[in-house]
Amino acid sequence: MSAQPFGSGVPLVIDTSAWNRQREPEVRARWESTVSAGLLANCPVAALEILAATRDEGEFTVVEETLAALPQAPVGAAVGQTALAACRELGARRRIPAVDYLIAAAATERGFGVLHADRHFELLASVLGFETVRIS
Repeated sequence: MSAQPFGSGVPLVIDTSAWNRQREPEVRARWESTVSAGLLANCPVAALEILAATRDEGEFTVVEETLAALPQAPVGAAVGQTALAACRELGARRRIPAVDYLIAAAATERGFGVLHADRHFELLASVLGFETVRIS
């Protein structure tokens, strides 16, 4: 019997924190089900973080091709404005990495959720209204 995909059925932008946990035994089956269902998405901001951690050119190429094959949540001017609005709304609670604001805003703009293992996304979801799925 295969595992259930992560989330409710909307595409999920992969945060680096989720990417780094995909091979863990308790995550692997659901990750693979989510991939098979076509429900993982890429954001160029997260891709930069993920690719920066590759060990060599061979791994870089494989990861880059893997991420490029996924549905995309691009980052343009509207995403930047959404991220800034979220930062403004969060006020004193806004000590969140800029990358996370942009990933969340890119997901919001496309109607996607975010797959993560990072507590910042719950706070961002409370302001932006995207689906947040935490790998625990």
